Amino acid sequence: MSETNANPSGALPRVAMLGAGSMGGAILAGLRAPGVRIDGPIAVTTRSTASAEAYAGAADVVAYANEADPDANRKAVRGAGVVILAVKPWAIQDLLREVADDLAPGAIVVSVAAGIATRSLEALTPAGVAVVRAMPNTPSLVGRGVTGLAGGGSAGPAVVDTVRRVFETVGRVLVIDEDRMDALGAVSGSGPAYLFFFVEQLTDAARRLGFSDAEARLMAEGTVTGAAELLARSGEDPAELRRRVTSPNGTTERAIGVLQGADFAETFDRALAAAIARSEELAAGA
Repeated sequence: MSETNANPSGALPRVAMLGAGSMGGAILAGLRAPGVRIDGPIAVTTRSTASAEAYAGAADVVAYANEADPDANRKAVRGAGVVILAVKPWAIQDLLREVADDLAPGAIVVSVAAGIATRSLEALTPAGVAVVRAMPNTPSLVGRGVTGLAGGGSAGPAVVDTVRRVFETVGRVLVIDEDRMDALGAVSGSGPAYLFFFVEQLTDAARRLGFSDAEARLMAEGTVTGAAELLARSGEDPAELRRRVTSPNGTTERAIGVLQGADFAETFDRALAAAIARSEELAAGA
């Protein structure tokens, strides 16, 4: 491990967060949680001065506004051991070009942009700077995220382990080969949207059965969140939990039969394939 990233105290190296939108803000909240130790304050860049002012007086965050300071991003990365690029995919390469000369020797650059391969970012970084690709999902906002990590060619096990520790502050982490990142994004990255879509459909179905909007939402949302909590706490296989609710020749069995007849397996395969194809298009600049 490089001198920049080594820390005998066990604390994470100094972190710079370029972009503090929804996902960047979630990661930042995890890093600021009690018990998380970081070597120095977290440097954050925001688009507006008003957003930067939200961190005024914070002992653990130094915020720079791009609106007020054209060198905000470059200032933020100086001396940082981990630099998280939390911007949209179309902006990430220009951002890396902007800050490349200010990256500390041995720094780790972490991209959370979908569809952008590490090799394209490594081409923009100085020698000795490692690149890791991360794919967190939106439950990171409540500390229940799933993040996929893949190290680039310059990222050894110690580097990936440092990034793993960063993302464990917002949930669980799966380290995989980069050629599986698009597939992971299709499952866990986009997965929350599939669940929300299911809740939408269940709510609408309840309305069509004559329930009011409030009643339909209570039933659909309460049932899904409760079932998810049961799954998390029980540690049981979801198929087993489903069987426990499905009495032989009962109402649930009849409903499940209809859903199975709709060939959910084939539908999910096509949906995930579409998501993976779009990731590949993004990587190709489409």
